[in-house]
Amino acid sequence: MKHRRALLAANVTGVLMLGGMVTAGLPAAAASTGCAVTYTVQSQWPGGFTANVAVTNLGDALTSWTLTFDFPHASQKVTQGWSATWTQAGTRVSAASMSWNGALGTGGATSIGFGGSWSGANPVPTSFALNGTTCTGSVTTPTPGPTTTGPTTPPPSGPAPELRASGNKILTGAGEPYRLLGVSRSSGEFACVQGKGLWDSGPVDQASVDAMKTWNIHAVRVPLNEECWLGLNGSPSGPAYQQGVKDYVNLLVANGINVILDLHWTWGAYPDSPDWHCKDEHATCQKPMPDARYAPQFWTGVATAFKGNDAVVFDLFNEPYPDMPAGWDKTLGWQCLRDGGTCAGLPYEVAGMQDLVDAVRATGATNLLMVGGLEWTNDMREWLTYKPNDPLNNIAASWHAYSFNACASESCWDSQIAPLAQQVPVVLGEFGQDDCGFDYMQRLVNWADAHDLSYLAWTWNPWGCTSGAVLIKDWAGTPEAGVGEGFKAHLLTQTPYL
Repeated sequence: MKHRRALLAANVTGVLMLGGMVTAGLPAAAASTGCAVTYTVQSQWPGGFTANVAVTNLGDALTSWTLTFDFPHASQKVTQGWSATWTQAGTRVSAASMSWNGALGTGGATSIGFGGSWSGANPVPTSFALNGTTCTGSVTTPTPGPTTTGPTTPPPSGPAPELRASGNKILTGAGEPYRLLGVSRSSGEFACVQGKGLWDSGPVDQASVDAMKTWNIHAVRVPLNEECWLGLNGSPSGPAYQQGVKDYVNLLVANGINVILDLHWTWGAYPDSPDWHCKDEHATCQKPMPDARYAPQFWTGVATAFKGNDAVVFDLFNEPYPDMPAGWDKTLGWQCLRDGGTCAGLPYEVAGMQDLVDAVRATGATNLLMVGGLEWTNDMREWLTYKPNDPLNNIAASWHAYSFNACASESCWDSQIAPLAQQVPVVLGEFGQDDCGFDYMQRLVNWADAHDLSYLAWTWNPWGCTSGAVLIKDWAGTPEAGVGEGFKAHLLTQTPYL
């Protein structure tokens, strides 16, 4: 995207008996008015737990709502919540809707959640009310899943695992199926050429990583600038820029967070581009394709720097769109993407994905690679046909899916992405929506979870969410209303281990 703006439960299979989940009201026939609630303890440990509360409105349409319930035990407390404004007085708990999830039509549903504390006992609440109406309708109670062998929510601990592709899965060094779940952390691609240092005044210290861990972030995608890495332009550049990247990567990996290094801004004049596009030959904006002049050198340097650290993934080029300068000729676009050379509509010599794979592997690096598609890597239809050859067969497909892209619906994902995901690992390297809400993103992550896809939301930068794709209000990780609250809540329900 262009710069625009815990601990495990002791036994998850036993949570029904140990305060695991309860469905509010199970009459023979559901009431015609009221609501239905399913309360699920997702993880529990001595003194703490996380819970999800699914609410279905069975009555008239609502524009806002407040859910209330009583904890059965005086020690039970809500310590933090998401997707609602949570308050507690004594044992009475209230959760008021947010601006983005207040509208609930008849039959409409939403999910909210919280982290809590307890001592002595952690029984489930037995009665809920929505806007004062007792919930009497029934819903299907989900079956608890099996206990996982990897870490669950929150946070990651120990060093990040080494990763490799096998079939259509990403595996850890121990052979466990794994997903990259997290965020992009923008600024390494633009700050150095805009007089803003390396990280745009944002911290890259332990406290900033701890903030990520409170969201249950297990992967961070770090966009880079080709000319700054090579010392050709910008400040810092060359060795100082490289060392800053290495330090941040090492810190994240040591904290259990995998890193995806992404070639984002590159050299290459594009004078015939539309007026909205940057025409500068320097790496001051996003280009349709990487250049043969510097991109292979960039990847030789990055691969040499991180060779032997397979917790780091290489995203070879951010968002290819060679089909646009080719007049939207998809065949020419795919050929350019794989083979590079002289490409239609581009005056500079292009480095194809095969050139970049070769540059990485020539160093002896064995890191997992990510390769994109066309149309800002939203079009993946011919990816398998034009997949570059990797002697290690260690490649994942890099897909981006914003609400304003062409492929932005379940029907498109089912027809274009699901077949690809049956053959190779698919990493949703960027996604977001253009109104600071979470409804499109919720649909997308639900679909991605059902198909075992990795995903990383744009972006962990406190730029102010006025038109979408900004997750946090500050570097402490305070979530933006809607987009940030929704994504944090979702991440806290996920484990990277399949």
